[in-house]
Order: sequence, then C-alpha cells, then structure tokens
Amino acid sequence: MDITFFTAKEAPTTFFNQSHDHHHHLHFSNLDMQSSTSHSSEYSPEQSPSAAAAAAATTLAATGKWSSTLLKECARAISEKDSNKIHHFLWMLNELASPYGDSDQKMASYFLQALFCKATETGLTCYKTLVAIADKNHSFDTSLKLILKFQEASPWTTFGHVASNGAILEALEGETKLHIIDISNTLCTQWPTLLESLATRNDDTPHLKLTVVTTTTIVKSLMKEIGQRMEKFARLMGVPFDFNPITNLENLTDLTKEALKVEEDEAIAINCIGALRRVRIEERNNVISMLKSLKPRVLTIVEEEADFISSKNNFLKCFEECLRFYTLYFDMLEDSFVTTSNERLVLERECSRSIVRLLGCDESEEQMGSERREKGKQWSKRLKESAFSLAEFSEDVLDDVKALLKRYKPGWALLRRATITTTTTAAATGEVHERDDDSCGVYLTWKEEPVVWVSAWKP
Repeated sequence: MDITFFTAKEAPTTFFNQSHDHHHHLHFSNLDMQSSTSHSSEYSPEQSPSAAAAAAATTLAATGKWSSTLLKECARAISEKDSNKIHHFLWMLNELASPYGDSDQKMASYFLQALFCKATETGLTCYKTLVAIADKNHSFDTSLKLILKFQEASPWTTFGHVASNGAILEALEGETKLHIIDISNTLCTQWPTLLESLATRNDDTPHLKLTVVTTTTIVKSLMKEIGQRMEKFARLMGVPFDFNPITNLENLTDLTKEALKVEEDEAIAINCIGALRRVRIEERNNVISMLKSLKPRVLTIVEEEADFISSKNNFLKCFEECLRFYTLYFDMLEDSFVTTSNERLVLERECSRSIVRLLGCDESEEQMGSERREKGKQWSKRLKESAFSLAEFSEDVLDDVKALLKRYKPGWALLRRATITTTTTAAATGEVHERDDDSCGVYLTWKEEPVVWVSAWKP
C-alpha cells in the first residue's frame, strides 16, 4: 500500500467527533430524511433513530461477525437512494464502529466514513481534510520508519521489490551505463539491495543514474533527503551514481523524455510500483505507450490485485469489490502487527483516505489520483495491446522471492501466472481446479487469495 502518515491521535476527518470511549460519532444533519417514500419493515421511522439503531446494533453485535453484512446493507440503501434506511444503517454502524476496536469495528469505522460522505455528498471535502492532515504530520524519519516496519512485518511491498530487482539486474547484465526510471512512492527503499548487487558484479562496476518520478505531495517534500541518503550509500558501495528526482508533475501524462534526461548510450529499465493506478483510466494506454517509446530493456510493474474499473459506474458492485480487497488487507495487518501497534493504526488510517476517495467521491471529484486499481489480467491486456511482450521471471529470481516469503509468518505464497486456483465443490470432494485467467507475471497470495501482482515486460 501507499504509505500516508497520520498520528494516532489525529481524527481523520472533521465530520467526526471523538467521544470518551474512542468511538467516532457522525453528524447526521446533512441527511435528507424527507426524500424517501419507502420505509423498512425492520424499524419505525417515527421511533428515535438513535434508540432503534442502538437496540438493533446491540443485538447484531452479539451474533459475531457483523461488519460486512451491515456495511453491504448500508451501501445498498445508498444505491437505492432510500433515505430512511440510509439513516438507520448509519446509526447502527455508528453505534458499533471504532478505529481502536476489533477487526469488525475497524472495518465498520473506516467504511462508515466513506458511506457517510457518499450519502451526504461531502466526499471531496472529507478527502481534502485527510490530505491536509497527512501533509501536516510527516517527516523523512517517521515516513521511513513506517515503511521499514511494514516491510519487516509483511511482504506486501518487498515481494514486488525482490522480483523487480531480479528482473532489472538480469536485463541490464553486462551493461556499463545504467538508467533506472523509478515511478513509485516507496522512498527508494527498493534500491539499496540493487546497489549492493551492482557493487559485487564480476565485471566492472557500472554507472547508475536513478531517476525518481513522483506525483504525490508527501513524497515530493522528502526527495532532497532521500537523494542525499542514496548518494551517500552509493559512495559507500563504490557505485558511480547520479540522482535525478522529478517532482514537478501533477500527472504521469506530463512526463517527457527531456525531463528524464535519457541518453542514447544508456541501458534503461523502468520500474512502476503502484503508479499506473493513479493515472486516469482514459489516459493509461497513452502512458504505457510513452514508456514504450523510451525503449527500455525491461519494464517492471507492481500493482495490487483488485478491480475498481469494471464496476466504476455501479456503486454497489464497486463497494463490494472494495470491501473484499480491504477485508484481506485489514486481515493481513491484524496477523502481521500486534493489536497496540501504532504502525498498524497509521496504515489502517491510510486506507480510510483511499476508501473515501474511491467510494465517497464522484468520479468528477476524483482529484489527486483516482487509484482505480485493475487486476493483473487487465493490465496484461493493456500492455499486450501496446506491443509489450512478457519477460518471464527466471527460476533464480523466483527462488529469491520464495526465500523472502520464508522470512514471514505463515499464510504467504507465490503463485505463478495463469494458475489462479479456485476450490469448487470443496465440501463434497475437496478437489482444487486450476483456471487460466489470461494474466502474466506472478502473484503474492495471502491465505490463498491473490493480493499483489508483479510482472516484467520488454518492448
């Protein structure tokens, strides 16, 4: 995930008030309760909403897992524009949700925020508030610490780093003048291990130019410090090194060959981690074509495995896919960090910003990047249509990835392309069937569910 930095004490939006028990309570005055002509048989609109919701919430919580059911019902009410049901379900969620509670309470808390924004058409205001808080509460040291803690606890990001580095090193083997174009927001945490590998090559140590392209405000402000540290580490490794940050872009569509300072005698590798999903949907093929025009020896792409494109015009389906993806992510955080971990809370709150942007804002309001994720098979189709061909990961690279996963808790696995497994008739026979999903590359799976996709391509 992209790392955004909130302090644990900061409330994520002005629409919430912090109560003594750490529950987030909403102001419902913006909801128009007179517009609906339908009424739910489960409650009376004449009854106090808070009293009815509190009673229903208490009953529901006693049944065990409840958040996904209640959130889906609320999303359905919003999709149907049923104001009475919207109000009722928001009250119920408000009674149960807490960013400091168990996994159900946390999921309810962050999705409640997005649903409230959708219902009251306040998503853009809420999102800008979240951005302002994130911009105000960060520094290089705290940002780096959070990223490294996440990498220590989970292979969510390191999986892509190891696979991409392996593909890049193999593609640039024997070259003396290297140019890596890094389009990501990972604070260059991927590159020290690559520099170490370059320093220990059997032939002469090559010259490396590292161009880092970022469109995220937070990372832009940290580029000077990042560059100084990278230059110091390169000197320590004995690798001739140039650092070329590009921080004046609002969108990747503004990127030019001149800004990248590409030279004819350079062997180029392009590394995109979580970058393409920030490009507007209608501009993605153009960006891929622009990258192809740079004639890279290899293009590596890492994206999270979710489809927020197919359902972008259907709020309820988009909500269900968003809930599916973030349920996996929150489950991973719960298994990777202790309950009291401040890093876990920060990562969860970063999700709230993404969820609000995706579900709480209209498409016309999706400013500062839409983060409309696509699945590996969708990206593969785009790349093939742009005349890229797959560069298979070597067995050596895959062995490195497998060795990486052994350092983490059980539950993680490497899944090769076109072998996404589904268990059908499991209750009856326990048989596992494989199916070809037309994707390329490899997947990181969490509890057998694909969560991150990485691939390598050549023009």
